Amino acid sequence: MTARRIRTAAATAAILTGVAACSAPGNSTSSGAAADSVVIGVASEPDTLSPLLGYGKDGNSKIFDGLLARDTDLKLKPALAKALPEVAADGLTYTYVLREGVKFSDGDPLTSADVVYTYDTILDAKTNNTSRSELDAIKDVRAEGDDKVVFTLKYPYAPFAGRTVLPIVPEHIAKRQDPNTGSLSTEPVGTGPYLLASWSKGEKLTFKANPDHWGGAPKAKTVTMAIIADDNVRATRLRSGDLDGAVLPPNLAATFKSDSAKKTYDAKTYDFRTVTLPQENKVTSDRAIRQALDAAVDRQAMVNKILDGAGRPAYGPLPVDDPWFAKGIERQQDLAKAKQILDRAGWKTGDGGIRAQNGRRASFTLLYPSGDKVRQDHALAYASDAKKAGIEVKVESATWEVIEPRMKSDAVLAGFGSNGDPDYGLYTLLHSSLAGDGFNNMARYDDSVVDKALDTGRRSSDQATRRSAYDRLQRELVKNPGYTFLTHIDHVYVLADRWTGLTTQVEPHEHGFASGPWWNLEAWQPKK
Repeated sequence: MTARRIRTAAATAAILTGVAACSAPGNSTSSGAAADSVVIGVASEPDTLSPLLGYGKDGNSKIFDGLLARDTDLKLKPALAKALPEVAADGLTYTYVLREGVKFSDGDPLTSADVVYTYDTILDAKTNNTSRSELDAIKDVRAEGDDKVVFTLKYPYAPFAGRTVLPIVPEHIAKRQDPNTGSLSTEPVGTGPYLLASWSKGEKLTFKANPDHWGGAPKAKTVTMAIIADDNVRATRLRSGDLDGAVLPPNLAATFKSDSAKKTYDAKTYDFRTVTLPQENKVTSDRAIRQALDAAVDRQAMVNKILDGAGRPAYGPLPVDDPWFAKGIERQQDLAKAKQILDRAGWKTGDGGIRAQNGRRASFTLLYPSGDKVRQDHALAYASDAKKAGIEVKVESATWEVIEPRMKSDAVLAGFGSNGDPDYGLYTLLHSSLAGDGFNNMARYDDSVVDKALDTGRRSSDQATRRSAYDRLQRELVKNPGYTFLTHIDHVYVLADRWTGLTTQVEPHEHGFASGPWWNLEAWQPKK
C-alpha cells in the first residue's frame, strides 16, 4: 500500500527527518546558505508517529531506535541492543542485552522496562495496531534487571530477530497516556538521531538532529519532509530548486539525467503494483474472471512503457530474483487462453464486446489514488488489456478517504511488498484471518491451501519445510488468483549532489520516509 494515504501501520512505518522551513527552501540547493539542511519531497505523510500504533515498525525510524537495525545489505546489526540476540537451541528464547548510556530525548535513560512496555502494549488487543499479527509468535516479554530483555516464543519463528527493529518508546511517558489517543502520536520522545521540531499536517514535517544521540550527532542538522502528493508537482519543485531531493516515478526522474548538479539513485525493491479482486464483488469473485485477467495482462509492456524499464514483471508477491521465488510460474500475456477460460465458464461476448453470464456483465470499477501517475498508468493499461478479453474495467481516481470504505467491493490498484523474509509480506497480504482488517488482505482472499502454507512457513524453523510451503503458496496463487500482480517497481530518487555516504537498500513497498538514499541520513557527510 502507500503510506497513508495508505493507512496501514506499514505505511506509517517509518518517517524520517526534517526541519528547515519548506516555504522557501530554494537556498539550500541554489545558494548553499543552508549547507547542513535538507528538504525532500515525498508523496504522503504518516497518520501517527507512535510506534505503539505502527510507526517505524520495519526500522529506519529516525525519531526512535529498535533493539536491532539493518545495514545497507539488510543484514541485522545491533542498535539499542549491544549485540545480536542470544538464541536458545530450541529457538524459543531470544535474549538481548541493552547498550549502555542510551537516553531518550527528554534525558531519561533507556531501560529494559521500556522494551517490555513497548511490546506488551502493541500486543494488547486494546491498542489499535493493525500489525499485531506480525508479533504473533511472542508468548512473553520480561526484563531481567535494567539491561536485559528476554522474549519467549510460542513456537520457533525463524525470522523473529528481524521483528525487533521495532522502535522502543519511553514507558515513563507512554504509560500516562491512552496509546490510541495520547500525545506520543504527535509529540514523540525517542532515542533516535532526530527530534521532531514541528508538523504542519498535509504540508511538512520538520526535524532537527539529536545532539546527544548515542551514535553521534548527525551532520545533516535540519531536514524537512515536504508532503507533495502529485508526482509532477514534486518534479517541478525539484527542478526549480525548491527541494533538495524527491522520490519520483522513473519517467520523471529520467528528465534530470542531464542535470549535473543532481544525482539519481535507483533501488531494487519488493514493491509491487497489483489489482485487488474483492471476493464480495459478484464479478471479481468469479475464479474464471480472475484467471482470465491474469492471462490477459501484458506485464512486460507495463515495465517497458510505464516504468521505462525500471522494474520487473510481477508473477506473484515475490520478485523473480528473490531466493524464495517459485521458479516456473513466470507467464506471458495469453489472450487466447483468457478467452478460452471465459468461454468455458459461460461468459459470452455481448454488447460492445463485453462478456456477460446469466445477465451479469463482466464489468467492475478499479480505483487508484489521485495524483499517483504510475498507478494511473497501470490502471489504464490493465483496463485496456482486460477489454481485449471482453472484460470491462472502469478506472476511477479518488482520495484514500474515498477509496477506503469502497475497497470491500471495488477493485483497487494497490501497492505492497516487504523485504527480509517471505512471512513479513505474505501473511498480512493473503491470510484469510486478516481479510478486511484495514489494509491487510484487501481482496479478502480466502484459500485453505494458501492459509496452510502461510501457517507452516510462519511456524517452522526448518528451511526446507518453509521453502516447500512458500513454493506451494505461489503456485496456488496462479491457480486461484485473488489479485492480479502486475509489476515490481524500482524506486527512483533524485537529489542535489551535496552529500557523501548516500546508498540505497533493497526496499519494501514503503518509500519516501523510511527508505530511499536517506535511510541512513544520520551517516551523511557534507561534500568538502
